[in-house]
Amino acid sequence: MDRFTPALLFATLSLFGRSSAAEADFRSAVLPLLSENCFNCHGPDAGTREAGLRLDLREAALLPAESGAPAIIPGDPDASELIKRITSRDPDRIMPPPEAKKTLTPEAIDLLRRWIEQGAEYQTHWAFESVDRPAPPEHADASWPRNAIDRFVLDRLEANGFHPSPEAPGSVLLRRLSLDLTGLPPTPEEIAEFFADDAPDAYERAVDRLLASPRYGERMSLPWLDAARYADSNGFQQDGDTHQYVWRDWVVRALNANMPFDQFTIEQLAGDLLPEPTTDQLVATAFNRNHLLNGEGGAIAEEQRNVILFDRVDVTATTFLGLTMACAQCHDHKYDPLPQRDYYRMMAFFNNVPESGVPPGGGQYRIADPWIHAGSAGQMAELAELESAAKSAAEIRPDFLAAQAEWEATLADQREDPAWEPLRPESATADHGVSLEITGEHTVFASGPRPDKANYVIHLPPRDEPLAGLRIDTLPDALLPARGAGRADSGNAVLTRLRLRAGDREIPLAAATADYSQKGFSAAGVFDDDPAKGWAFHPDVTTPHFLIVQPAEPIAAGQALTLTLEFQSVHLHHQLGHFRLSATSAANPVGRTQPALLAALAKPAAERGAAEQELVLEHFLKSSPAPEIAAAHERKRNTAAALAAFRDSLPKVMVMSDARPRHTHILDRGEYLAPLDQVEPGTPECLPAMSDDAPNNRLGLARWLVAPENPLTARVQVNRYWQLFFGTGLVKTSENLGVQADPPSHPELLDWLAAEFRESGWDVKHIHRLIVTSATYRQAAKTTPAMLESDPENRLLARSPRFRLPSLLLRDLALASGGLLDLRMGGQPVYPYQPAGIWDGLAITKERDFSYPQSTGADLYRRSLYTFWRRTAAPGNMFDASPRTLCSVKPSLTNTPLHALTTLNDVTWVEAARALAATAIRETAADDPAAQLARAFLRVCSRDPSPAELNILMRSFETARERFAADPDSATAYLSHGTAARESAADPAHFAALAAVCLSILNLDEALTRG
Repeated sequence: MDRFTPALLFATLSLFGRSSAAEADFRSAVLPLLSENCFNCHGPDAGTREAGLRLDLREAALLPAESGAPAIIPGDPDASELIKRITSRDPDRIMPPPEAKKTLTPEAIDLLRRWIEQGAEYQTHWAFESVDRPAPPEHADASWPRNAIDRFVLDRLEANGFHPSPEAPGSVLLRRLSLDLTGLPPTPEEIAEFFADDAPDAYERAVDRLLASPRYGERMSLPWLDAARYADSNGFQQDGDTHQYVWRDWVVRALNANMPFDQFTIEQLAGDLLPEPTTDQLVATAFNRNHLLNGEGGAIAEEQRNVILFDRVDVTATTFLGLTMACAQCHDHKYDPLPQRDYYRMMAFFNNVPESGVPPGGGQYRIADPWIHAGSAGQMAELAELESAAKSAAEIRPDFLAAQAEWEATLADQREDPAWEPLRPESATADHGVSLEITGEHTVFASGPRPDKANYVIHLPPRDEPLAGLRIDTLPDALLPARGAGRADSGNAVLTRLRLRAGDREIPLAAATADYSQKGFSAAGVFDDDPAKGWAFHPDVTTPHFLIVQPAEPIAAGQALTLTLEFQSVHLHHQLGHFRLSATSAANPVGRTQPALLAALAKPAAERGAAEQELVLEHFLKSSPAPEIAAAHERKRNTAAALAAFRDSLPKVMVMSDARPRHTHILDRGEYLAPLDQVEPGTPECLPAMSDDAPNNRLGLARWLVAPENPLTARVQVNRYWQLFFGTGLVKTSENLGVQADPPSHPELLDWLAAEFRESGWDVKHIHRLIVTSATYRQAAKTTPAMLESDPENRLLARSPRFRLPSLLLRDLALASGGLLDLRMGGQPVYPYQPAGIWDGLAITKERDFSYPQSTGADLYRRSLYTFWRRTAAPGNMFDASPRTLCSVKPSLTNTPLHALTTLNDVTWVEAARALAATAIRETAADDPAAQLARAFLRVCSRDPSPAELNILMRSFETARERFAADPDSATAYLSHGTAARESAADPAHFAALAAVCLSILNLDEALTRG
């Protein structure tokens, strides 16, 4: 707001019950005025404070400013510099200055004058005061209130000369209740059951049934997903997909189980820091890993890591505290008592996550560390079975282990590496334009192009001794990229086959060993022409690699040999650059031709790594052990492989961890390259401190948020619950309860609800039940012109609000009304209908496929909650939803034209209308269109149409049937929209006309509105 108007002043005083013209209340009237008009230059932010004057603290406001005079002299407004300045006509002296474009009204000036005259007392902002349960007001006529909520509401109504509205009709109440608690309309059977129940507590029983429905958790998860900026992709150009839907399903389960909100908070903020955390508790911490991840090539990792940290502070502060802490990222907050130091003390809680800031590149999924494997309940049960089987199979019998130890002992005399003698080639050639040069160092250097494939042919002179092993060592060289070892700048090249000939005879090979390979290789063909098994080398590895091959039998002395190396490219061209050949005569079938095995055998078994143990075991099993030993080890390998494969098939959920402790510094203007003072983790000093025995980490922070002395968390949450059911919170600015917040319409009710929430054990369903069973909630939505003029926003709650349903619920309502909705819960997101081409603009690189993979079958009709949410291109028919890029706690209530454009034309609604028509035909007499229309109306609006309404529907039906009868092809075309089979054998003109009217019913204001 740009000015403190008389209307706003009146509303502020009225809402707090301050109707006395003589009383100038600081908290409800003066503080909002000063905050709006003065704090920008004279508030908490020392960096932009003008004239040395601070007005947010009484002791500072009473001190002389740079002008020498105090701004406020209690009891003497005429002598106070503040009054002089705001009443001045001098443009150089008047406050606020003209350039601020703020003007104080005479009523506002009078308010400040009276406040100073009355002593200029200051009070703490209401949201920062402790939550004390106020006593509900007493009323002479107690016939209307049903619980304490109503007594507070009635007190305000009577104080302003209003009365509550009558209770809404039963059909309206049931539909309202069902949509609010489950997001779905009541079925005809539920409607009939409700009206057949004539017990006094029939309504309360309906409430309890809906609170116990599994649909409750799905409905209540939607605002929480908005707050947690949940999406199924990272955002930015690459927009890699994620598996965070596992966390979404955890939220639904937690809400259905009525997990106490304090536990709900602690597990999401610090489940990983709990003693022996369960998989579910680890998954819960994905709340703070739902942030955007920038995987673009130019992204600077540390900069992006700090962006993520800023986001976590904002999400935590907004969601739980209702404070705009993001304003203190670059400077002290201009309105709230939140210095920049407090911002970075909060950030320190989140600065120990072992993350780089950017996700790894490549492929559809971009999952950043840290993460865990986690899945559905069925998947986790299967994982537990596989883990148990693998553990059992890994328990090898002691006598088997003793046999292996005995075998290892027999190799003691084979553990010395043989002497390798250099081999100088007589000649060396290559194809595809590659040149091989034999240097004076008895080495070979390759140069020229780097083709996809190449063969090196090297002729070796006869030896005076037999050849039992041949060795190739790569060598670094200044002429090679990154000094070697290979010839490509990046990528991965592979030697896929090695051939050794003596004259025309191919020498069979028995063993091959390399210190770097793709996935291992066989002995007979060495690599079997398979790049996945080849010998690979990277230019950024400067330590030489080696390859050793062993003939099946030593090659006799005196034979000239030909060595052929066959290369096959992977991703980029890359062959050997500089290498040396060596030979040995030491015929040792195991030890001396296996350097890796030698190294492993040199260590005690307990000190070997997993790969070394596997290598030793592999050679042991080749030494003809007893069949039962081989079988036991095979079972161990098979179960371990099955376990690893199953783990790899599970979703990878990004979670929190404190495994990387870091120092945290205040950042100058929020610039990550400009650190200032170091700070320790801590909570805002304007709020009660953490307990002395609390751990100074995220777990301590989470417990502090839900501690009894914290004044904000309970207020924030009950205000958002009120917003869920009434469209607007008791505090209209539900994202901000700070000094700039809108004042609460019913402050005593807000505190009573907050105290009730906290003292009930943070029982969410209890608060929801209190609200929806109140007489306030059960009022009719009808209003009068006088009421609209006096209270257009319904802040006094003299009626039930009417507001357009959010698009996610409208889609579910349409599908449910027609019987198409698939009620399976949880699992991977689905891809329902959306307008063509929405994702096309994302395919700016060939790194991945961005074509829209539309679902088929029942997946097309899952609840909107389960729709795949791409951050760079949100679902096209979710026109009013949060963008899910930042924390959002306030719904966007709109009747944008996109509503009608979507609900009248989108294939989802057209197909749902056809399904609704088919259902109406099936549930009524096939030749009675009036009954069919009434049935369709009941399924959508939860009541029977009036005779006048049915008459309008029938006229619309007759007009449509005449047109479709005159043009049968148009009827067929209209009924062909969507992929579901045509559900009725009725006459096409009749069916199409009924479907067209059903689409109109789905677009009625009553259908689109929560009334």
